[in-house]
Amino acid sequence: MKKILVTQPFLPPLDEVQPYLEQIWKNKWLTNKGPFHQELEQKLAEYLGVKHVALFSNGTLALLIALKALGIKGEVITTPYTFVATAHALLWNNLKPVFADVDPVYGNLDPNSVEKAITKKTEAILPVHVYGNPCDVNGLQEVADKYSLKIIYDAAHAFGVKVNENSIMQYGDLSVMSFHATKLFNTFEGGAIACHTDEMKNKIDHLKNFGFDGETTIIGTGINAKMNEFSAAMGLIQLKHFEDILEERTVLANTYRSLLKDVKGIRCLDSIDEVKHNYAYFPIFVNEQQYGMSRDALYEKLKEQNIFGRRYFYPLISWLATYNHLNSAKAENLPNSENLAEQVICLPIYPGLGTKVVEEIFSIIESAS
Repeated sequence: MKKILVTQPFLPPLDEVQPYLEQIWKNKWLTNKGPFHQELEQKLAEYLGVKHVALFSNGTLALLIALKALGIKGEVITTPYTFVATAHALLWNNLKPVFADVDPVYGNLDPNSVEKAITKKTEAILPVHVYGNPCDVNGLQEVADKYSLKIIYDAAHAFGVKVNENSIMQYGDLSVMSFHATKLFNTFEGGAIACHTDEMKNKIDHLKNFGFDGETTIIGTGINAKMNEFSAAMGLIQLKHFEDILEERTVLANTYRSLLKDVKGIRCLDSIDEVKHNYAYFPIFVNEQQYGMSRDALYEKLKEQNIFGRRYFYPLISWLATYNHLNSAKAENLPNSENLAEQVICLPIYPGLGTKVVEEIFSIIESAS
């Protein structure tokens, strides 16, 4: 079998890109809120069902500025079961990460665990919609309201997801997106913040452009985090294809689930009622005692067959030297996170993969036990 990676970016036909390039060359407006940038912000806000979208050069800068825009200080409760950028953004803002445990099925931050972690220094909650599966948004909001906390959602995996017909980006104070090449909606590299008021949009726009308000007035300490015109153009083209991308990913996910449902010791994530999923990832969880092989052994077996899954998310952030000294990082505080991190493999899923390859991957998993 040819080398199969865990993901592969969707790239539109080149003949769709050419007119945008010609317009960029004609405009000679490469960055600083060019016409494609403005158009993409508007179209994404419409598609995602939010009042405003602010575009960024990458998702990490968007997360840094989201925290800054809300003026968060002190402690922020977050998850250890995520990509390290989530916690790094807190340290870069001189904030203290406090880890809470996740639910044992989907790996999202658990509201009860969050509430137990709250102290007098807590100012915000930073949950992640892991694998694109929505958090318990109502449960987390109840906790936030009870203790007057802000919620910033790391929605890097959740583009296009809906709950009860409502965009997942409508929840919380802010939602941060990544448009990195590995994401199902990509602009080569990029990110965004979804926000709900004109005032917050203006504040975010100032922060991502050095604090400029007009040509000569600087109203704050901002940085340079602007998306360029080529990335914005790519976003506009990608958006035209996005529903087709979702449809193809759904077929692949359903094929995996159908094939793997009777393999003892392999657990897939079920779809959630009233949720429109995007299948940004397809994780499986390996119970060594039931399956007869460890997660890592299966991971290596797949690699021998040129199938390169990824152990998202392993290691836990709480295991890393930068964070493992924190009291909240102790294993006894995070049993569900520990268990998921030891069992997970994300299998390949992307447009163009094809159900035949999914069937071949299933055959390897079925025969390996």
